[in-house]
Amino acid sequence: MKKIKTVGVIGAGTMGAAIAQKFAQEGFTVYLNDREQQYIDKGVAGIRAILEQGVERRLFTQEKVEGILGNIKGTTNQEDLKVCDLIVEAIFEDFEVKSNLFKTLDKIVPTDTILATNTSSFSVTELAEAVSHPERFIGLHYFFHAAKNRLVEIIPGAKTSEETYKAMQVFSVQSGKDAITTKDVYGFAVNRFFVPWLNEACKMLDEGIGTIAEIDTVCMKTFGIGMGPFALMNATGVPIALHAQKTLEHFGPSYKIAKKLEEQVATGNDWSLDGMDSVNITPELTKAVNDRILGVTFFVCSQILTEEVCTAVDLNRGAKIGLRWRKGPVDLMQQFGESEVVRIVCEYAKLYNEQIPEGIETKSWEMEFVTLDVNGSVATITMSRPEDMNALNEEVMGQLDCKFSQADARPDIDTIILTGSGKAFVAGADIKFFVKNIKSNSIDNIVTFTKYGQEVLEKIDKSSKKIVAILNGLALGGGMELALSADVLLAVPKTKIAFPETGIGIYPGLGGTQRSALRVGKGLAKYLVLTGQMLGAKQALEIGLVDAIIQPSEVFDLISGEKVIPEKATIELSDNWKAVESLYSKNNYKSIIAGEYSNGGMEADAVAKLGKAMSFKAPIAMDFSEELIEAAEGPSSELDKLTAIFTTKDALLGLTSIGKRVEYSGE
Repeated sequence: MKKIKTVGVIGAGTMGAAIAQKFAQEGFTVYLNDREQQYIDKGVAGIRAILEQGVERRLFTQEKVEGILGNIKGTTNQEDLKVCDLIVEAIFEDFEVKSNLFKTLDKIVPTDTILATNTSSFSVTELAEAVSHPERFIGLHYFFHAAKNRLVEIIPGAKTSEETYKAMQVFSVQSGKDAITTKDVYGFAVNRFFVPWLNEACKMLDEGIGTIAEIDTVCMKTFGIGMGPFALMNATGVPIALHAQKTLEHFGPSYKIAKKLEEQVATGNDWSLDGMDSVNITPELTKAVNDRILGVTFFVCSQILTEEVCTAVDLNRGAKIGLRWRKGPVDLMQQFGESEVVRIVCEYAKLYNEQIPEGIETKSWEMEFVTLDVNGSVATITMSRPEDMNALNEEVMGQLDCKFSQADARPDIDTIILTGSGKAFVAGADIKFFVKNIKSNSIDNIVTFTKYGQEVLEKIDKSSKKIVAILNGLALGGGMELALSADVLLAVPKTKIAFPETGIGIYPGLGGTQRSALRVGKGLAKYLVLTGQMLGAKQALEIGLVDAIIQPSEVFDLISGEKVIPEKATIELSDNWKAVESLYSKNNYKSIIAGEYSNGGMEADAVAKLGKAMSFKAPIAMDFSEELIEAAEGPSSELDKLTAIFTTKDALLGLTSIGKRVEYSGE
């Protein structure tokens, strides 16, 4: 499989510069190419301006900014692109110009250089006809702003090789993107439903169903978004919506460009958003707008699922990550239910004399959040719900159980790797589940879920196979509890680990108070759970919480078997960590907060900081956590106090105030 180290980006405009910025941020050497130096200079200046804003927001240091810019090499000579492993074309949407560019590149670069187009309008297969080796040609459709938006659509052409496709899957992860795969059809997946969504808003305006302010307001509420369709068109460019819709008209009469959109583009002006603050939305108006805006969404997405353009989970992910919809189209279908979806789609199809797609059936809405891949004797289970940071809920836990059981039962598999997609391994349990059941006085549901989760993790823990957890990012709460059920824990440098439960009114309930102590000892387990301290990969390695730090590029070498998985490490604590361990081994947390402790060698100021951090935690959760760690009676002992903790006022306060400083009452 082709390994990508050096990337070429052709086109230094808004999109090309943003793509180059993201690649450079992730450590790749990037050749930014354009026809004239002035365009490159403008593109780099734009990158610098965005990075400087990051410095102001404390996202980057000035040193980091200079390092990122140092990864970018501007060039007007396409011969310089010979050294690139991958070249991404990001020039304006003109088929002939793009085709001629690839004909030129085909004569310059080596035959194993992967060529990718960022087109949003044209067929990848048709563009691939411009090169002599179409097996190395692929579509990579990035979304605005490409340095910040994590979504990329991977579009294999008819002749794209499996090796090229897999290389782009790996590269997407290494370049900080969450990828979805789509068929090579006009609009691919996201634009196929998003652009008609914009177009339908224009049709409603033309028909007098609502004003711009009314339509935008209803859409913002229904889809959980910060801007409605008209505001979004203003932000991205009204002519872009018109151009994109033109490429979709052949799909049927409902895709016909709205007359109002054509008229607006002809004026050269943005839509007027006056009246957004004083709009009055009636239930009748909400239904009228929703029947049409949900109609186009459900209709087109059902077509996408019927045609198998992409999976239901990728369709949903595209909306939530790429468009930042709080609710994806499949989420909305599930929310409204099959009968209501059928009603809305049938009415919409009748309006345009369209055929009703098969994808309106619930069987088309099933989403796979945990995947299983087998490579020789190694099985890889990936928590694949990056739009929600891979958070654990009933559905995810059930899929994890199913996939692990499948892998564990196979005699040809001797190693099972657990990892995550996106920025997180697993960023804890789904808080909404806890809040919903507390408010409905259904604590038994929480107990049942936790008990089942413990059974799944126990199955992993007791497996005779070698279980390896590769922490690819955030491993918080339940995520770290899952990781601790593995034999070997590996972390990439960006990994962040914490047990935040006592800060939100509860305690670790999936074995966190027990397996942490078995791995690092009771003293350090108490430190981790009672302070909620966030550890980086280096600190986690220092205390033996993880066994090794690996580079992101090594993850796929381990999965493919090209590299041998490290063994569980034996760690010798530094004096500083020995002092922390001694402090928590010899004292309870209340004594440390009160300053009445037996000093384990730590400076008084350092102990005072720990005491202050613990003083803000929920008292009952702290008591239970310390008792459970000290008793060391196994993961099942955590079940005994679940009802007691989730019926406290502190639990509801903490779980509904994530990210805020609260004052716990101890009730």
